[in-house]
Amino acid sequence: MNKSFMDMMDECPIIAAIKDYDGLKRCLESESKIIFVLFGDILTITDIIRTIKESGRIAIIHIDLIGGLSSKEIAIDFIKNNTKADGIISTRQALIKHAKELGLFTVFRFFVIDSMAFEHIKKQSETVKPDFIEILPGVMPKVIKRISSMANVPVIAGGLISDKEDVISALSAGAVSISSTNPEVWFM
Repeated sequence: MNKSFMDMMDECPIIAAIKDYDGLKRCLESESKIIFVLFGDILTITDIIRTIKESGRIAIIHIDLIGGLSSKEIAIDFIKNNTKADGIISTRQALIKHAKELGLFTVFRFFVIDSMAFEHIKKQSETVKPDFIEILPGVMPKVIKRISSMANVPVIAGGLISDKEDVISALSAGAVSISSTNPEVWFM
């Protein structure tokens, strides 16, 4: 794993997750060093990534949310060959695996909705070996602690984090970082 990626998380553990152009503009005013891109399409994604990279930040694309891209490995090839993105987020095992093969950072996103999720996360993270696991919602300190201790992968907490207490609870429970679409969280 790239040391500078972890160094950036240590410097600022809040990842700005952007869902529109207003968010893109605002995140560049924040201290967030890592930006999760949750919007765009095949016509706009290159420019979105260029804007982020020109500001000296790491750009990670949530590939499942980019319009015009399929859920097949060719979408990863497109991102690698046509953007300067540093990595991808996905809920799809095959896409994470292919992105790793191409040398992109990988964030394997899981929605923790019941107790079966623990075994699912453990099994898939051992099989795919992503760089990071992102769990949603990120406001469950006991769950974050359990996943952080069972997975050999750093955990990012995302979803429903809305105040400083949520951030501190997630980080204290073992998350290396939190991601949020809430600009108020970016500027804490």
